[in-house]
Amino acid sequence: MKMAKPVFRISVRNLVEFILRSGDIDNRHSVSDKEAMQKGSRIHRKIQKRMGAGYQAEVSLKWKTEYEDLIILVEGRADGIFTKDDITVIDEIKGIASDPEQMEAPVLVHKAQAMCYARMYGEMESLDQIDIQMTYVNLDTEQIHRFGESFMLEELKDWYQQLLDRYHKWVSYQLQWKELRNHSMQDLEFPFPYRDGQRQMVSSVYHAISAEKQIFIQAPTGVGKTISTIFPAVRAVGEGHGEQIFYLTAKTIARTVAEETFSFLKEKGLKFKVITLTAKEKICFQEETECNPKACPYAKGHFDRINECVYELWTSGHSYDRDSLQDQARKWQVCPFEMSLDLALWADGVICDYNYVFDPNARLKRFFGEGVSGEYIFLIDEAHNLVERGREMYSASVCKEEVLEVRKKVREKAPTLARSLDKVNRQLLSMQKECEGYQILENAGMIPLAMLRVFGELEKFMEESENQELSDQILEFYFSVRDFLNISELVDDNYVVYTENSEDGKFRLHLYCVNPAGNLNASLEKGISTVFFSATLLPMIYYRKLLSVRSDDYGIYVRSPFSKEQRCILTGVDVSSRYTRRNYSEYRRIAEYIARTVWKKKGNYMIFFPSYRLLQDVYNVYEEEFSVDWVRTVCQNPGMGEREREAFLQNFDIHDYTFAAFCIMGGIFSEGIDLIGDKLIGAVIIGTGLPQVSIRREILREYYTDKGENGFDYAYRFPGMNKVLQAAGRVIRTREDTGVILLLDERFADRKYGELFPREWDDRQSCSLATLEGKLEGFWKALDRPKN
Repeated sequence: MKMAKPVFRISVRNLVEFILRSGDIDNRHSVSDKEAMQKGSRIHRKIQKRMGAGYQAEVSLKWKTEYEDLIILVEGRADGIFTKDDITVIDEIKGIASDPEQMEAPVLVHKAQAMCYARMYGEMESLDQIDIQMTYVNLDTEQIHRFGESFMLEELKDWYQQLLDRYHKWVSYQLQWKELRNHSMQDLEFPFPYRDGQRQMVSSVYHAISAEKQIFIQAPTGVGKTISTIFPAVRAVGEGHGEQIFYLTAKTIARTVAEETFSFLKEKGLKFKVITLTAKEKICFQEETECNPKACPYAKGHFDRINECVYELWTSGHSYDRDSLQDQARKWQVCPFEMSLDLALWADGVICDYNYVFDPNARLKRFFGEGVSGEYIFLIDEAHNLVERGREMYSASVCKEEVLEVRKKVREKAPTLARSLDKVNRQLLSMQKECEGYQILENAGMIPLAMLRVFGELEKFMEESENQELSDQILEFYFSVRDFLNISELVDDNYVVYTENSEDGKFRLHLYCVNPAGNLNASLEKGISTVFFSATLLPMIYYRKLLSVRSDDYGIYVRSPFSKEQRCILTGVDVSSRYTRRNYSEYRRIAEYIARTVWKKKGNYMIFFPSYRLLQDVYNVYEEEFSVDWVRTVCQNPGMGEREREAFLQNFDIHDYTFAAFCIMGGIFSEGIDLIGDKLIGAVIIGTGLPQVSIRREILREYYTDKGENGFDYAYRFPGMNKVLQAAGRVIRTREDTGVILLLDERFADRKYGELFPREWDDRQSCSLATLEGKLEGFWKALDRPKN
């Protein structure tokens, strides 16, 4: 039986914008897409109504073109079709921010859209000749300027066929590649002997993807979470349950592990094209990321070369990391960041930071813009991090002092803009008079409306200003206004609106996203399945409420594959990190606990503190009273750069002395690093990790208390214990690892904290300073005994 040819669908707009784009990258006069779309839709409707009864508006058109291997279906809506002097005219309406009278010719891709519709309609209606009309209208003044052109249908058909032939080479290669890719998965087996819990995790992920569900997985360190999520996702793609995998993480090291996992599967026969997206600032060739042809040679003419550049790399390689992307970008003289985003469209797997999917200002519009969706599978590594990241991404603020500063700069050049800023300032001043410390409001009042006017005037100013230096100074404020307006449209019951007199002396109005689940879900709905996984998703009900709005999510708990004999978990119950107990006596007790632990067995240790202040206070006492020649120490410092971090981690090599690193819980060294074997044999964790009391933490506590939950748990206890478990997870990473986990705080003996420990920690023991050394000695001796 003859198989039906596959059909590739693409919109008229996407087709012409992809094939015919040209010119420079230039973001000096960036405008809000959402605002332009809203204004543009209103303008469209106005113009269409003015054109009279004979004007057909929003006419749906589509055209199939059959090739030897596939069919391309192009579809879209013509803005208008009407008859003038017995000739049919296709009208294409475009809203613009600039003066249309200054245009000398229509934009090529706009004209091409009209030509596509003319070709379709002309053949459908058997027309010999058909005209196109480009209608440009200013979004604010509604001033109109039109361009017209006549075509013979045969001329349009030839032009259209050439356009489609240029697109066909892309989809034809994609079709061949997918057949090769899927065939490579038919005999692909899990590449390792299954560890305890790993088979459960693999089958659960595959089942969730097949059922197009979300799943939450609490899986301890050592299970092999990366391979246990990537492998079943790859198999699901091969069996038609998805088309593209997004591996999302907040940590650079986790991205490296994902790359290595895909590479290992490729060594086993998998054919899969994988790209790792790198932040613009890190992949850019220039010292300053100024994306315009004047400042960057790679921006000049970028779109003239980009398609051939991407096609060459896509069809000649399977793995695209930072180095290979930069090499290709240099060869073709294009922007490496924009090139990577274009290539991602054609990749099977995309490894990237959370913000490429979720951040309303940074997410990939190619995948997650308005009306865009796909058969995406989301694998969210270290999912516990997404809670706070989500709150950050979906929150915004406006600062009164910044409003005044910009008003001062533009007063002479843009008086209308200055007056709009003055109105915002007066409204903020009124709020400030009512605010002592901070004040929760019912809503943001008239500020969003006033900011909308400011935004419109800012766009005009940026477009018309001849003073580039002044425009650059205003640009950051412009983006903050845009962000505020975007977030203001999301504000609902999951937000708290409040004002604050900050410690820096500035007054701010905040739109604070307390529960990011709904906003995160808006992006996840663009795909078909999501896997949330982490070593610390306890309690799972907490994370499900903050990361998902669905009621039918799956959830599994994977037990540790490691023997309990490999580690000793002790709780020091005669010591506290409470603020009320912080004094020399307590610091000395903590320092002695640390000393007696590291003296007992030569090796490398990490000592975790809830704050730099406590770290320094204890470290000073330790150095003064307990330092010895054969124990070397180092402290984590705030704001460590990449080289400093690398140097810090190099201390964990194997030495003939003991090494103790004093670190911060929840910091850069408390998760996402692998110090396996003898590189780390112990972690001392001081305190329950509770975040410091702050305005936002108190807002969280009050919010969840009002919802009938335990507000203290949501604001303090759960996030704190997450840091504790992450720090403890540094010790046992493989089957060969052994070590001590010492928890120092009387609160760890409390039932409310004990319930948050993993199930396999049920053998933890209490100790005191007097019994510590005996318990440690018993553990280390037991490990040294020969096994029967």
